[in-house]
Amino acid sequence: MSIDKFFNPKSVAIIGASNNSAKVGYAVLNNIIQGGYNGKIYPINPKATEILGKKAYPSVEDVPDNIDLAVIIIPAKFVPNVMEQCGRKKITAVIVISAGFKEIGVEGAELEKKLVSICKEYGIRMLGPNVLGLTSYGSKTLLNATFAPRAPLKGSIAFISQSGAMLTSILDWSLQEGIGFSKFISLGNKADLTSVDFVEALSKDPETKVILLYLENIVNGEKFLDVAESSEKPIVILKSGTSSAGAKAASSHTGALAGADIAYEMAFKQTGVIRADDMQSLFDYAIALSNQPIPNGKGVAIITNAGGPGIICTDAVEKNDLRVAGFLPETINKLRGVLPAAAAVLNPVDVLGDADSDRYEIALKTCLEDEHVHMAIILMSPQAMTEFVETSNKVVKIAPNFKDKPIVTAYMGGKSVEEGAEILSKANIPCYDFPERGVRALKGLSLYSDFQDELKAKEPPAEFDSIDRAKVDRIFKSVRDDNRLVLLEPEAVNIASAYGIPVPKVLLTTSADEAVSVADKFGYPVVMKICSPQILHKSDIGGVVIRIKNAQEVRNTYKTIMNIVTRAMPTAQIYGIEVQEMVDIPNFKEIIIGMNRDPQFGPLIMTGLGGIYVNFLQDVAFRLNHKGLSKKEAFKMVSETKVYSLLKGARGEPPSDIDSLVDVICRVGRLCKDYPIINELDVNPLFVFEKGKKSVALDVKITLSIGDEQK
Repeated sequence: MSIDKFFNPKSVAIIGASNNSAKVGYAVLNNIIQGGYNGKIYPINPKATEILGKKAYPSVEDVPDNIDLAVIIIPAKFVPNVMEQCGRKKITAVIVISAGFKEIGVEGAELEKKLVSICKEYGIRMLGPNVLGLTSYGSKTLLNATFAPRAPLKGSIAFISQSGAMLTSILDWSLQEGIGFSKFISLGNKADLTSVDFVEALSKDPETKVILLYLENIVNGEKFLDVAESSEKPIVILKSGTSSAGAKAASSHTGALAGADIAYEMAFKQTGVIRADDMQSLFDYAIALSNQPIPNGKGVAIITNAGGPGIICTDAVEKNDLRVAGFLPETINKLRGVLPAAAAVLNPVDVLGDADSDRYEIALKTCLEDEHVHMAIILMSPQAMTEFVETSNKVVKIAPNFKDKPIVTAYMGGKSVEEGAEILSKANIPCYDFPERGVRALKGLSLYSDFQDELKAKEPPAEFDSIDRAKVDRIFKSVRDDNRLVLLEPEAVNIASAYGIPVPKVLLTTSADEAVSVADKFGYPVVMKICSPQILHKSDIGGVVIRIKNAQEVRNTYKTIMNIVTRAMPTAQIYGIEVQEMVDIPNFKEIIIGMNRDPQFGPLIMTGLGGIYVNFLQDVAFRLNHKGLSKKEAFKMVSETKVYSLLKGARGEPPSDIDSLVDVICRVGRLCKDYPIINELDVNPLFVFEKGKKSVALDVKITLSIGDEQK
């Protein structure tokens, strides 16, 4: 269902409107009227006949006309009954400002569930409860349905916040800074509509150029991935509330290495969302993205009237993964011809402390004409000769001639820079107080440009033939029937094999004689491992022995492993001992491939340096596996790790079979996408041999999620 009626309602009912100026119901109604809303307004209050000059009605059902949007501001216990009235009136958009729901505890949570149930019954979309309200400025509507003390300015930035207090603080600050908004949305408890719903709608909103969010969490993360990736507008998010508690509880290497925030980091990276570190950077990005063109490269021209700020800016450019542009020879020659002999012309361009507006003008124009320059930052510090106003006017005049090259400025000072900064602001050229902020804004533009390029070059997920899903289904059913969550290694190995992941032969044995028989069949040497769902990291307790050469060693090892394990973990349920074919090929690299299922975003795939030191060295890369991995994306994962340098061949060693590694990563991704029942998976180690000799998964661990029958 469309949520357009929240943004462009033709009529609004304020349930709980009041003539008492101390009441929230008064503030909301007054803001709607004073904000210039041109639709029909219906105050609802059974104890009044007129409120703020508008005819009042006892309930929405008494209003003779249709109502597009209802705003509820009454005590929580009465809200469900009023929501029923809205349903009967066929109102499909409701904002519940009232507090007193799940944020206060169990009783409030039950009340909130009742509200959601009513909404589903009548097809109502609800914002809230427990919200500040919503502001929507557009060509059709000027609606300020909030109880904020002042109204935001009109602009092209949409701001969505999980915190109402954050909204009012930003509102107050934005008025001082002259920043305007197209939409101002308080999410509250997100009982129905969430940030994802509003991002989806705002990505097509003609009044909005950039979407900002302050969030503590994301509900329906997999839908968020689809919505964010397909958004027609830049999205910038400040995400708070990270914690490492989830990582501590993980049983797999992948879960332990993922941490609490890595899934959000990958979600933003893979969908082109720009992540802000703090509130200041959130708006630094927003101002640039809403007012400046997207650059075609990373080359930055720096023009300054002082050496110190130029050096600071140069450092900031490098730190933000941009590039100090190398000028063409003709650019350097032209700058030498028009600037004083003492000026620096090799970037940063130092026009010297006595620079007037003419000198800034010719330097800026010359730099922007250079094809190596993709964006520019102008730095000015107040000297006796500095012409802030005149320079600003000339920057404003130059900018339209370079429509694909963003320009930002950093005017360092106080009173002396105010008038010049205001001229720039009115012309939509960002002006920051220090170079670092200006460079950070350019970084935001560059990040958005990079993602658009990546989106055009994106490849579809890898496809595979000859996957034996029937075999996998049988194994999972057997594990569930045994009331287990942890697969025995032979089961996990068979599942890997069913998905084309190369594995050694392995069989579970329950006696020394059986172990000898299997070893004779496989051929020596062999590996023997304890088999217990309670023992995930077998080598830590002496549960793995390699290079067993004959039948007598098999018998002795069987007894030794049993004795060691029963002493170390007397309560563990032991199914027997696995006998595994020994992989004895020289020149290999140990790699880990794993998956941890994130509760918001689904399967999170990891790869990197494997073996026993994986948790200590933490040389890994991650990707969310929402739609499956392409071979190109899997290769990028590998290339982000330090072990990639070894895989390519180092110090005379031959290169490893990276193609085989990429193939296994994609197959693990496909397996985890096909089976949401898999909660954690580790392939560690995967031996990657020399190029052309493939790879093999020596150890596979799979843990299932708790099904309804086991909760």
